[in-house]
Amino acid sequence: MHIKMPLQPDDLKPKSSNFSCLTKLFSADESIIKPEQEFFTAPFEKDRLSDFHILDKDLFFTPSTRSRIIHYILCSVEYAVSRDNVKKVGIEKLIESGVYKAAYPLHDTRFNYVSEDLSCPNERYLLYREWAHPRSFYKLQPLDLIRKYFGEKVGIYFAWLGYYTKMLLLAAVAGICCFGYGYSIRNTSTWSLETCDADIGGNIIMCPQCDKECTYWMLNITCESSKKLCIFDNFGTLVFAVFMAIWVTLFLEFWKRRQAELEYEWDTTEFLDHEEPVRPEYEARCIRSVKNPITQEVEHVPYTACGKCLRMSLCSTAVLFAICLIIVSVVGIIVYRLSVFVAFSSTLPTVKNIKPLENYLTPQMATTITASLINFIIIMILNMLYERLAIKITDFELPRTQSDYENSLTLKMFLFQFVNFYSSCFYIAFFKGKVVGYPGDPVYWLGKYRNEECDPGGCLLELTTQLMIIMGGKAIWNNIQEVLLPWIKNLIARYCVGIKSEHVIPRWEQDYQLQMLGKLGLFYEYLEMVIQFGFVTLFVASFPLAPVLAFINNLIEIRVDAWKLTTQYRRPVPAKAQDIGAWQPILQGVAFLAVVTNAMIIAFTSDMIPRLVYYWSFSTPPYGNSPNHTMAGYINSSLSVFQISDFKNSSKPKITPEWFNDSIHTTCRYRDYRNPPGHPQQYEFSIFYWHVIAAKLAFVIVIEHVVYSVKFILAYIIPDVSSETREKVKREKYLTQSLRETRLKIVKKRIGSIADKLIKGQTGDFRSKIE
Repeated sequence: MHIKMPLQPDDLKPKSSNFSCLTKLFSADESIIKPEQEFFTAPFEKDRLSDFHILDKDLFFTPSTRSRIIHYILCSVEYAVSRDNVKKVGIEKLIESGVYKAAYPLHDTRFNYVSEDLSCPNERYLLYREWAHPRSFYKLQPLDLIRKYFGEKVGIYFAWLGYYTKMLLLAAVAGICCFGYGYSIRNTSTWSLETCDADIGGNIIMCPQCDKECTYWMLNITCESSKKLCIFDNFGTLVFAVFMAIWVTLFLEFWKRRQAELEYEWDTTEFLDHEEPVRPEYEARCIRSVKNPITQEVEHVPYTACGKCLRMSLCSTAVLFAICLIIVSVVGIIVYRLSVFVAFSSTLPTVKNIKPLENYLTPQMATTITASLINFIIIMILNMLYERLAIKITDFELPRTQSDYENSLTLKMFLFQFVNFYSSCFYIAFFKGKVVGYPGDPVYWLGKYRNEECDPGGCLLELTTQLMIIMGGKAIWNNIQEVLLPWIKNLIARYCVGIKSEHVIPRWEQDYQLQMLGKLGLFYEYLEMVIQFGFVTLFVASFPLAPVLAFINNLIEIRVDAWKLTTQYRRPVPAKAQDIGAWQPILQGVAFLAVVTNAMIIAFTSDMIPRLVYYWSFSTPPYGNSPNHTMAGYINSSLSVFQISDFKNSSKPKITPEWFNDSIHTTCRYRDYRNPPGHPQQYEFSIFYWHVIAAKLAFVIVIEHVVYSVKFILAYIIPDVSSETREKVKREKYLTQSLRETRLKIVKKRIGSIADKLIKGQTGDFRSKIE
């Protein structure tokens, strides 16, 4: 079971922290929750009790350790032998077969009252008061008490969530600064002023963005959206994106250090996977006998190598099929956007007379909001369906241990969720408006739907809207679901049983009416946070306030999860955990991908690179007329000219605005860098286009190399284990080795004395025989 118990108190001098005063301010009251004394520990052996530091035999083992010992005994006891001479072992198999309804550790008391039993430690009450109660939202988590009561697996989750939230505070402050900078320049940006100017944007006629139903429109109707775009599309966003790439590296590296500290403090450094028991579902299918080539013993397995290969092939096919269905749903949303944009373009002009909506309700904005809401609903529905599918696929795989089961399910669920939540964002960021052709020769989806175009300011604002709706809606839905569902279920259970007061029923029955956490309880909590981590890192260049929303959500999430565990759920069986498992490499993979996505968002989704190219190259001769570098004239240079007479009959608008005059207005503008009509290569890409493409590619390559270099340097210079923890580990190993050597000397001495007596006895017998 790998139980390590105290040898002696920690005699190393602790290193003082510069933040100890600040930490003490937000810590739980030490008179209520006493801090745990640190000890050097060693693997427990019953015949070496004298070597351990025992003050009270009744309190020597923690509550979680006692529960784990009892659960281990119950899971390893043989209760029957089948006709095939297969031993039936463990309480889990009895529960599965219906002999028992449940087996669980008891809570020590009620969560909202102190026990009348003076010997009761009231740890559940203390956890509720100092950890789960809303008034304790600003306090640091009592991790040692959480681990002591619920076990290391629950403790490591809350330690990770707390550390992630603490690091988010730094990212949130930086995000607010970036947002504030963008908000301060929204009314002074040159290109936004040109869009809103009646003499510039008011005189630029834009081409229709769909066939027949759409009509001509003035650029200055996008004035408000251009001001909003200034908030997110500015130089501060580039600085913030680079900062977040470094932040995520620091978070992961410092978490490794913190995790190493917890591994030492909670005695999980030498926890081995082979100590984990076999799942009853696996053991029940072990009907085939094979010979172990190493031990030469006969073992029972559920399937042959060929059967395992067939199962894996079928499961992989099912996973790929499910991902394809998600992609089909995304294509459906795209088709909706393409078709509904035409409808909004023909109906919204009648709404323009409503003053409050006149400057905000454009066809693009209406399409974005409705498509994002529908996409969010589809995401949540598919999420529930694919959760069940992933569990069925993993059950069919039949993993051997619970860790194998969770790792397999983790990979599938994250793959599903990644495609489900992020696919629409990837479409808006990297595909929408990229291949649209030009008004005289547009590109069509499926040969029917004309490809979407971005606003004159780009698709960045639309991506921001999409992220706000999905990220905000997901956080609200999850918190409501986590609070209401267990509370309503427990309320119904108490009503059905007819329990009115907890004073009249025993503790075990009170706990039986609570919800069971289940073996995958923490899995869903990790999954929720990792998906949020993806939103915070992958698309942060388009939404600097994402860390702020995540930080606020996590403050609530910690207390909601704590409230559920202490009040609404049975006490889970304590389990050992060395780290956060398969989630660590997933976080590292997301962090690695985030550098590429943010660099490409800045280069290909925002208008930052075209503005820089114009400022440094095209605002001055030989391409421009200004003697100095300036942003004046950028809007005019970013819009190409199209001859209205070149429209095809299938694309020409049916109706025209009242202000439009065919004899005067002979051209319209569209977002692209193409040669004007009358040019020898009319409607072909201009020299400006190739400058911009070269600059975008150069930007992505340079930023990626610089950021990756900084990340690798930081990862190299920050050790995974702090020097203080390394000293403690060495000191503990030295003490353990010293005890072993001392015992070995004692054994040798005893064996030597026994050998001397035997030799003397044999010599005396030999002499007596001679005489």
